[in-house]
Amino acid sequence: MQKQDVLMNEEFVCDAPNEQIKKESFASNFKYMLVGIIFGIVFVKAEIVSWFRIQEMFRLQSFFMYGVIGTAVIVGMTSVFLIKKFKIKTLSGEKIIFHDKVFNKGQIYGGLIFGLGWAITGACPGPLFAQIGSGFAVVSVTLISAIAGTWVYGYLRDKLPH
Repeated sequence: MQKQDVLMNEEFVCDAPNEQIKKESFASNFKYMLVGIIFGIVFVKAEIVSWFRIQEMFRLQSFFMYGVIGTAVIVGMTSVFLIKKFKIKTLSGEKIIFHDKVFNKGQIYGGLIFGLGWAITGACPGPLFAQIGSGFAVVSVTLISAIAGTWVYGYLRDKLPH
């Protein structure tokens, strides 16, 4: 059975973030880098990558970051709703498929560990690159730790409760 045939089956479940069939060239991936750079500039200018802003959030001293996160959630929900309602396709014309998520208690533990790391370092994975790009080279330690943590999870995944 080919991948395209499997995708037609609605019961197909994939751990991957997408099921893109068409391969993109290196040059066409340039658009993602451009969007990432613009996204990083917006993060820096809006002070979303600021360690002090993140600390204010975790100390419940400011609404700023909660407003940013809340706005992102609303934009995401609206986008998914519109994609489903109007059956919007990708730029290459492929169907966008959403899979139901299954809850397990490991997500609570993972979220607590993630939040603790975020509070201690003042960085989550998105802003890490913007912080490094802004000249905060010490954040490279956080990036290396995030990569190491991801590797350890991948190595131990089969042994962890799911």
